[in-house]
Amino acid sequence: MRILVVEDEPLLADAVAQGLRHETHAVDVVHDGAAALERVGVNDYDVVVLDRDLPVVHGDEVCRALVERDGATRVLMLTAAAGVDDRVTGLSLGADDYLPKPFALRELSARVLALGRRSRPAAPPVLRRAGISLDPHRREVHRDGRYVPLSRKEFAVLAELLRADGTAVSAETLLEKAWDENADPFTHAVRMTILKLRRKLGDPPVVLTEPGVGYRIP
Repeated sequence: MRILVVEDEPLLADAVAQGLRHETHAVDVVHDGAAALERVGVNDYDVVVLDRDLPVVHGDEVCRALVERDGATRVLMLTAAAGVDDRVTGLSLGADDYLPKPFALRELSARVLALGRRSRPAAPPVLRRAGISLDPHRREVHRDGRYVPLSRKEFAVLAELLRADGTAVSAETLLEKAWDENADPFTHAVRMTILKLRRKLGDPPVVLTEPGVGYRIP
């Protein structure tokens, strides 16, 4: 998934981003509400992890703007205030979930994954196609019963191809979903990842190239 972390405490923001990247997500980080509004105007995010007490533009205003702009982006609101009234207010703004500080990174990751499933069409817990099975929770891939060790980027790309259910996925879409904003759109990162993925999945080749369109698993 493509995720935006909006948190004004740099150490906490970096810790959250690192934990989510470990789960194979592409993560961008900003530290104030104005920067968050700028990023969501440029990139499509599946989930925004949003601190409520932000400088420049308050998290409440960012949440309202997200809800008005794009109902597909899910919002997980973070705050140091844990009272019932605070939670109710946050949810009434349009946030999809609410997590008080301090929190466990494992819980945050699980909540983000659950919200991400809601931002997309329903998919089975384990993705299967062409003899491949991918378990997003265990981060395991098998082909015809054989375990296939993949890097985080290879796993993320394969997941996007499987979710496409046989239709072609463009290199631009794969770059947007599996890499963060620091990725150079003119690099060969996607092509090289596809080559490595094909080699690891083995014969017969299962990731096909549609010239001028993208890649698909038939």
